[in-house]
Amino acid sequence: MTSTERNRAAHLGPERRRPQVLDAALDIAVEQGIRRVTMDLVAKRMGVSKPVLYSCYASREEMLLALLAREEQRLFAGVMAALPAELDLANPKLMMISGFRALLHVAAEYRLSWQLVFAGNPDPDIAERYGQARRLVAQRVHALMRPGLAAWNVTDIDRKLPVLVELFMSMGDGAVRAQMHHSEDWNSADLGEFIGLLTYGALQKA
Repeated sequence: MTSTERNRAAHLGPERRRPQVLDAALDIAVEQGIRRVTMDLVAKRMGVSKPVLYSCYASREEMLLALLAREEQRLFAGVMAALPAELDLANPKLMMISGFRALLHVAAEYRLSWQLVFAGNPDPDIAERYGQARRLVAQRVHALMRPGLAAWNVTDIDRKLPVLVELFMSMGDGAVRAQMHHSEDWNSADLGEFIGLLTYGALQKA
């Protein structure tokens, strides 16, 4: 990179540069693991000097915290948006299909974020953040599912509901993993319909 190009990079300003820094850090984290992300590697990936990077984040730790916070918010907001505001008891099958399609659309949009979460050996900080967000989603699913089970005259709801919620959450995790590993064979719409129908069928057996 020439000195002119470096000056131009610096003149972008920290506010405009920070998202690019986090994008580069995310690429490296997915490729090599988050513990391998350094200021030097991020600067090289972006083609800027380290002073440009330090004008955005004062330290590696600050940069990684910002990265984890951004990815957590992206995934949590996307998953919560995929859940219905209220149950459509008149057409639960379509509701299931639409929900899983929406989830997989989010997964496709933020593919690298999900890869970071589902890494073979995830960083403890990532696992903890994902676990906290997952528990919040499970609480929302629990609140949505209870009136539906009551409307379908499911017996022994208090005992069955925690199991059904966990199964539903696992289906969501599995749907995202399946899309990540089989994207050549499935698009979000078809896979969402397939898994939505499977989940609807399972809940009918409750």
